[in-house]
Amino acid sequence: MAGILYLVATPIGNLGDFTPRAVETLENADFIAAEDTRVSMKLLNHFGVKKSLISYHEHNHVTAGQSVLNRLLAGESCALMTDAGTPAISDPGEDLVRLCAENGVEVRAIPGCCAAVNALAVSGLPTGRFTFEGFLTVNKKSRREHLNSLKDETRTMIFHEAPHKLRTTLNDLMEAFGPDRRISLCRELTKL
Repeated sequence: MAGILYLVATPIGNLGDFTPRAVETLENADFIAAEDTRVSMKLLNHFGVKKSLISYHEHNHVTAGQSVLNRLLAGESCALMTDAGTPAISDPGEDLVRLCAENGVEVRAIPGCCAAVNALAVSGLPTGRFTFEGFLTVNKKSRREHLNSLKDETRTMIFHEAPHKLRTTLNDLMEAFGPDRRISLCRELTKL
């Protein structure tokens, strides 16, 4: 019988946001797959969790994903963690979840922090209907095409962006949506 993949949402800044259920899931999993084992080790040490830890990230997700799947199919359970937030949301965990779905492996979400939802909640923008666009591509042509496809979007749009790319992204957003489109910039959402 196949094991279970647990998507364990991690704090986006404040370790106090980690739930008791998330800690229990990490303690009970056979192994943990982490985006950056150094970052995850800090969280695990803080909560006293001692588990086998493997690396699963954007640059190794194909081979590591197959390895995780093989262990799941052999009956082990795995807790998947990102550095901050919910695995599989703007994250290579999406590919692992798809692999599990294709192979009949159960996936369970252990809810917690999600930067997009927290940013939306504090933005002052309409929250009833929204789209999540994630990270924009760095390819200029594809990026502009994507933004142009959203020109008539009336819902609040949520984008992720790295600090060093923010100026370029803001210029691209203004070019695509004009200077009158309301915007909210959010960072350090739950830091102490």
